[in-house]
Amino acid sequence: MKARPGNQLVVRGHRIGQPDRIGEVLETLGPNGTEPFRVRWDDDGHTTLFFPGTDCAVEQVRGDRKSPKQEVLQ
Repeated sequence: MKARPGNQLVVRGHRIGQPDRIGEVLETLGPNGTEPFRVRWDDDGHTTLFFPGTDCAVEQVRGDRKSPKQEVLQ
């Protein structure tokens, strides 16, 4: 998976009714924009080192964070 700083990561909820977890990519630490990523999570503001799984999608954020555009980065 590839991302760029400013992209949004969306981790899908694992159970019915569990919300998705959304974070902003602050930094890519792997070669050529690959994981791990340094991510600031929207729900609690924590910054973590993140290795995405198959339940994660990368979205390119347009001018405002309320209308993301799905971006396929591989």
